[in-house]
Amino acid sequence: MKKSIDKFSNHIKNLMHGFFLSVGTTVAEPSTVLPLMVNHFGGGSIIVGIYSSLLRGGAVFIQLYAAFHAQEYPLMKPYLRKIFFMRFLAWFLIGLSIVLIGNNHHTATLIAIGIGLFVFSFSAGFGGIYFKEITAKIFTHKYRAKSMAWKQSIVAFGAIISGSIAGWVLHEYPAPYSYGYLFMLSAFIMGIGFLAMGMVDEPIKTNISTKEKSFKAFLKNANKTLRSDKTLQTQIIAFLFAYGYLLVLPFIILDAKSKIALDGMVIGTIITAQMVGSLLSNILWGKLSSRGDYKLTAIVSIIIMIAAVSLSIFANSVEYYLVLFFMIGMAIDGIKLSSDNLIIVVAPEDKRPIYMALQNNIVSLGLFFSIIGGIILKYSNFTALVVTTLLFLGVGLYFSFQLTEEPHNQGK
Repeated sequence: MKKSIDKFSNHIKNLMHGFFLSVGTTVAEPSTVLPLMVNHFGGGSIIVGIYSSLLRGGAVFIQLYAAFHAQEYPLMKPYLRKIFFMRFLAWFLIGLSIVLIGNNHHTATLIAIGIGLFVFSFSAGFGGIYFKEITAKIFTHKYRAKSMAWKQSIVAFGAIISGSIAGWVLHEYPAPYSYGYLFMLSAFIMGIGFLAMGMVDEPIKTNISTKEKSFKAFLKNANKTLRSDKTLQTQIIAFLFAYGYLLVLPFIILDAKSKIALDGMVIGTIITAQMVGSLLSNILWGKLSSRGDYKLTAIVSIIIMIAAVSLSIFANSVEYYLVLFFMIGMAIDGIKLSSDNLIIVVAPEDKRPIYMALQNNIVSLGLFFSIIGGIILKYSNFTALVVTTLLFLGVGLYFSFQLTEEPHNQGK
């Protein structure tokens, strides 16, 4: 098994997966392109919130069930490959439906987009557990931190390329065909990343848990695990409220639309600014993570996000929004990297799928904050939404100071 640990070839495949998946999915970037696309088909603020949540958080409710089965799998790769194919198909069919019916049947197109986003994200509930378990098996903690930091950097680089392409296509081709072309092309691009990750050299896991007789029994044991581990509880609360930025994020670009002229090239430039922030920040996050400073990464990231969200109230020019989305790109990657690494550090090996599923399920409820944000915006105003977001982020910042980077203590 040691021969399969920290292999450079697995590192390269991990990077390829991140790069091509990033190029593919940025065409529906949930803080810029997706809200504008949904708005084009007549979707209001609540629909924008629901669809943004679907893309980010449709996987929430299936992850515990995935972990229930995954805890006894010696190999995850065969199951991950099936998930990859399902995600490719769902993404491609979104684009096809837009091209075929988008021009004349807006309501039907919105429904088709919603179904595609749900399948794409729902299948990730299984895929996320399988993927994280594989990376936990093929990399040591420090090597994994470096690899994931590199991955987030190359993800940002891929998104920069994709953002530029998306901006050009949106500028050159009329809506809704431009959206459809982007989805279909990007499905094949992300497919390259799926193929790469599907060929990693995965060692067979021998330290596995015996699966409970029923899913109900599994849920009871998972609840006992959560109630007995204070470290896990603190970590979940911190990152759940750190996702408070999703209350306002999909609506910043719509607010910008009322303040500045947004054409395809401006949208592409804003996407690029966000991804440049992500790319450059990973130099810092990578250094901190390689030292095991996941807690500091979380604290700094949340502070940057608080500053960015505060700036959205005063932004009134393209330059403001470029800075704002640059900071958002920095913060999102820092929050994600610290969350992903800390859960693997604190989880015992045999219960790792359960720990990951518990954190992912509860924290990922924050991915549905966009729905709440849409409701607040509908019945109040943008400033009220920003203030609510800052309160959530403040709670996340408070608990982030209580995070620990110590290995699992078995609840003692």
